[in-house]
Amino acid sequence: MTVTYSGRVATARFGGFSRLLLLWRGSIYKLLYRELLLFLAAYGAISAAYRLVLSEPQRRLFEKLVLYCDKSADLIPVSFVLGFYVAVVLERWWGQFRAVPTPDGLAVAVAGSLRGGDARGRLLRRTLLRWAALAALLVLRAVSPAARKRFPTMEHLVEAGFLTLPERRRLERLRSPHNRFWVPCVWFSALAARARGEGRLRDGPALQTLLEELNRFRSRCSLLFHYDWISVPLVYTQVVTIAVYAFFATCLVGRQFLDPAQGYEGHELDLRVPLFTLLQFFFYVGWLKVAEQLINPFGEDDDDFETNTLIDRNFQVSMLAMDEVAMELPPLERDRYWDTGTPRGPPFRGSAFDITLPKDELQLQLLEDIGDSPGDPGDLLEPPPGDPAGLRGADTGWFPPRSAEELV
Repeated sequence: MTVTYSGRVATARFGGFSRLLLLWRGSIYKLLYRELLLFLAAYGAISAAYRLVLSEPQRRLFEKLVLYCDKSADLIPVSFVLGFYVAVVLERWWGQFRAVPTPDGLAVAVAGSLRGGDARGRLLRRTLLRWAALAALLVLRAVSPAARKRFPTMEHLVEAGFLTLPERRRLERLRSPHNRFWVPCVWFSALAARARGEGRLRDGPALQTLLEELNRFRSRCSLLFHYDWISVPLVYTQVVTIAVYAFFATCLVGRQFLDPAQGYEGHELDLRVPLFTLLQFFFYVGWLKVAEQLINPFGEDDDDFETNTLIDRNFQVSMLAMDEVAMELPPLERDRYWDTGTPRGPPFRGSAFDITLPKDELQLQLLEDIGDSPGDPGDLLEPPPGDPAGLRGADTGWFPPRSAEELV
C-alpha cells in the first residue's frame, strides 16, 4: 500500500521532517536492515579473526592487505554510477505514474456529446465506458501481480462485470498471442460511429472529439504496457549492482582498524566499530534499494502503486459519470454573488507598488521633454550650467550631440 505522508509535512516547522524518520512501513530501515546486519556480522568476524586468531606474521601480512584495499576502494566510481542510475530509474518511475490510464477525460467527452436519456442512450454510454475500463484492466493485469492475482482468468473479468459472455467469446476467438487491450478500444470507436449514425452524436466534430479522447486513453495504455516490456538495460543494472557490492566487499577488509602501535598512517585510533563506513553503507546500499523498489512500481512493495484501488475507482467513476452525474443535474440557481459582482478579496498589486519616496526625490518628466528615440539628444542640446564642455555628462544626464554616423 502506498505510504502517504504529505499531511505530516503540510506546514514547515522545526523538526518536521525528523518525525518521518520514526516511520517503519515504507522506510529505508525496513528495506535495508538485513543487508546492514550481514555487513556488520562479516566485518565483526574479520576484525575478531585479526585480533584473536592470526599469528604475529599473519597480522603484518593482513595489515598490508588492509592498506591496499583501503587505497583501491577509491578506484570504484560508485557514487557516479549509482547516482546516474537512480536518476534514470526515478524519471522512469514518474513516467509510469503519468502513463496510468484514467477514464475521467473520456467520461466527460461521452457525457457531453452522446445524447439520449432513454434506455438506449444509457446503454450506449455505459457500454463505452465499460469497454474503456476493460482496456485499462487488460493492461494492468498484465503488468501488475496484484491485479493478476485478483483477475487471473477471463472468467473473473466476467464475474466482476467488466466483460460479458459474448464479449469474452469474441476475445478468445481472436488468433493473436499478444495482449488484446486494443480490442475494446476498437469496439469503442465502432460503437461511437454507430451512435453517430443513429443521431445520438450531434455532429461529426463531436465524434472526432470523442475519438481523439479515446486515442489519448489508448496511447496511455500502450505506453504503460511498453514500460513493462522495455526495461532499463540489464547491463547497466548489473554494472551498478556489481559496483556497489564490490565497493563494500573491499571495505570489509580495507576499513578494518589496525593496531595503533604499528604506526600506520590513518590508524592512530582503534574504534573497533566503523561508524562512517556504516553511514556510507546506509547511503549507498539504501540508494540502490530505492532504485530496486522504483524500477517496477506495480509490484507489491510498500510504496508501489495501488493497482486494485485504481481499478475500482476508475470503474466506479465511469459508471457514476454516465448515470447519476450526467443525467441528474442539480437545479440552476443564482449564486451568492449574482448582484454584487465577482468575489472580492485583497488583490496582489505588485511587490513594488507600496514603495514610497521622499518629496525631494519625486521627479516628473513630461513626454514633450523626452527625445524621439532612445539615444536621441532631443531638446537637450545645451550643456548644463557650469559644465560648458559637457565633461560631467555621466553625472548630469547630458551628452554632446552626435552625428547620424555616430548614432548608428
